[in-house]
Amino acid sequence: MLNMLRSAWTWLLTGLLVLIWLPLLAVIRLFDRDPVRYRTGRWFRRVGLMMTKVNPFWTIIHEGVYPENPRHPYVVVSNHQSLADIPVVSRLPWEMKWVGKVELFETPWTGWMMKLAGDIAVDRGDRASGAKALIAAKRYLEQRCSVIFFAEGTRSKDGRLNAFNDGAFRLAIKAGVPILPVVLDGTSDALPKHSWRFTPGEIRLTVLPPVSTDGLKAKDTAALREQVRGLMVNQIATWRGVPPATVDATAETSAPAPTE
Repeated sequence: MLNMLRSAWTWLLTGLLVLIWLPLLAVIRLFDRDPVRYRTGRWFRRVGLMMTKVNPFWTIIHEGVYPENPRHPYVVVSNHQSLADIPVVSRLPWEMKWVGKVELFETPWTGWMMKLAGDIAVDRGDRASGAKALIAAKRYLEQRCSVIFFAEGTRSKDGRLNAFNDGAFRLAIKAGVPILPVVLDGTSDALPKHSWRFTPGEIRLTVLPPVSTDGLKAKDTAALREQVRGLMVNQIATWRGVPPATVDATAETSAPAPTE
C-alpha cells in the first residue's frame, strides 16, 4: 500500500512538472534563434532531469566521460529497457534530438513539447517515414547537434539486449560522425513495462568512448553495428557480473547448431 501511495504521489508531481513546463518551453522557443532550437531542447531535457529528482525510488549512478564540446555532433546510440530511460538519459548535460515513434508526438503536453524541441518523429511501419527521419537527423548533425536513437527499436522484454536496427549506423557513416554509445541498466525494474508502480532500485548509466566512423563505407554498416552492440553487451554483463551471452538476446539464435 505504501508503494502505491508513493508511486501515485510521484506521478502527481511528474504531471505537475509537465503542466508547468509546456508554457515555459513555448516562451523559450519564441526567443530561440538557433536553427536547431538548441536552447529549447536543453530546457525540455531539464524536465526529464526534474522528474528523476522528484522520484524517491531511484538511485541513479552516472559513469563515463562526457564530450568536452556539447556542439560536437555524435550519433548517440542507447539500449532501451523502460519508459524510465527517457528521463534518465535526459540528465546528460548536452542537447541531442531524439528519434522517437510517432505515437509519442501525438501525446498531449509531452508530445507538444517534443515538437517544440525539434525532436524527430518516425512511423515504424512506414519505410518512407524512416527515410525522412534519417534525412532530418543528418541535417541536425550538419548543424552541430547530436541525435539519439534507441537502436533496438522498442523496449526489451526481459532486460537483455535485442538486435539493433541499421539506421543509426548507416547515418553515422554517411554523415562522417562518431557513434557515442550510452548504456543503461536497471530501468526495467525501476518502472516495469505495463506497470505504473515505481520500484526502489539502482539505475546505472555510462557513456562509453566514441566509436569512429572514419574511412567506413555503407558496406561496413553491419560490422559497425555489431562492434557497438558488443561493447554495450559487455558493459551490461560487467555490471551484472555475468557472461556476455546471458545478456545478449541474440546469443541463442546466433549460436551454431550442435553437431550429431
